Amino acid sequence: MEVIHPRCCGIDIHKESVVACLRLQEGRRVKTEVRRFGTTTAELLRLHEWLSHAGCTHVAMESTSVYWKPVFNLLEGSFEVVLANAYHIKAVPGRKTDVKDCEWIANLLAHGLIRASFTPPPPIRDLRDLTRHRKSLIRDRVKATNRAHKLLQANIKLANVVADVLGVLGPCHVGHACCRRN
Repeated sequence: MEVIHPRCCGIDIHKESVVACLRLQEGRRVKTEVRRFGTTTAELLRLHEWLSHAGCTHVAMESTSVYWKPVFNLLEGSFEVVLANAYHIKAVPGRKTDVKDCEWIANLLAHGLIRASFTPPPPIRDLRDLTRHRKSLIRDRVKATNRAHKLLQANIKLANVVADVLGVLGPCHVGHACCRRN
């Protein structure tokens, strides 16, 4: 099979480690080197430096939970980074170790067999993160309001008297000296 990317790297990402297989092909000779890195910024910068010195042009990794994001963000400006759906590249049984996984990803990438997942540009990713965070804050606020409502029920239907338990007219603000406005 024809090699499309002769200087590439496959990365297997986990919560606390990153295992990378650098695959270099010159003619018919293929050289691979596997290294393990941590997930701190300093360790990811070591990964970047290693790949740069080796002349790597393309990097492929799985989209594993959110663990791929720091690696992707650090490498995306210097290399052509391919984010692959884990389901598509794990289709072959028997590849269960980190080293075998990253070698498999590197081989798939070298032969152009990985279809990249859509990754929006950084401003859109930032906006998505903010939107998701806002949504979770709203969900937390609703949960807190419901808990307060449940705690404040004293054999009455509080919702019939006060529409917003945490609002200005809620039970915590009615008649208390600490809450009176001047």
